[in-house]
Amino acid sequence: MLTSKATSDPRLPSNIFLHSNFRENTERMAGDLELKLLGSWASPFAMRARIALNLKGVGYELLKEVSGTKSELLLKSNPVYKKIPVLIHHGKPICESMIIVQYIDEVWAAAGPSILPSDPYERAIARFWIVYIDDKWFPSSLRTLRGLNEEAKAEAEEQLANALPLLEDAFPKCSKGKDFFGGETIGYLDIALGCYLGWIKAIEKMTGIKALDEAKTPTLVGWAERFCSGDAVKEVMPEADELIEFTKLIQAIMNAAPGRQNMHVSKNDR
Repeated sequence: MLTSKATSDPRLPSNIFLHSNFRENTERMAGDLELKLLGSWASPFAMRARIALNLKGVGYELLKEVSGTKSELLLKSNPVYKKIPVLIHHGKPICESMIIVQYIDEVWAAAGPSILPSDPYERAIARFWIVYIDDKWFPSSLRTLRGLNEEAKAEAEEQLANALPLLEDAFPKCSKGKDFFGGETIGYLDIALGCYLGWIKAIEKMTGIKALDEAKTPTLVGWAERFCSGDAVKEVMPEADELIEFTKLIQAIMNAAPGRQNMHVSKNDR
């Protein structure tokens, strides 16, 4: 069983994450922990990398970035975008969440299930929907969470309502009747969309908007339940109430210092 929880070994710090299937000796363990991830527990983009590492059963060290600040290591590792997540493998940084997922899939190709589709056309379709999700769907979700004026909120609700049926229709075509967009196991598109599910639940609780509605998107509702119950996901997916408290804290800080707009999850992650 793949799990992603901090090891109980008192010799290791709590930010070291090892899977229960990580059964190598101390020398191998030390070598794999040359793998570090700059991220945040609340970041859906960092979660993409964490889920991919979990699927492959790879141990790593999570270096937590504090919202509203950028560590020297982050600025050095990602001088172009200055955003999390960044995967550092033997001292070499890899940036951008879905590029990181692809890197993990290729480097640990022999471990765990393949994440990217093997067929070039299926890879292209997955990438198409990932761009749509990141550029159109999730920004709309965030606008509903920010509590802007009623007109902007209504526009965001409409975009959400229009987007989800498209993904509902795409699921059977991508999954070919299986449990996930990637087929029998969690794949590239599953990770790209599924990383947002904690935030979607938080949005639903904060705004009363039903984003995933069993009456309108029953296939996506079932997929979301299967995704979140997966061993590679459930230990890293934050609870909606935790994200709500996190959002309130960030909003309070932003209200106190209006110039510090880079602290929102959408501005500091990629």
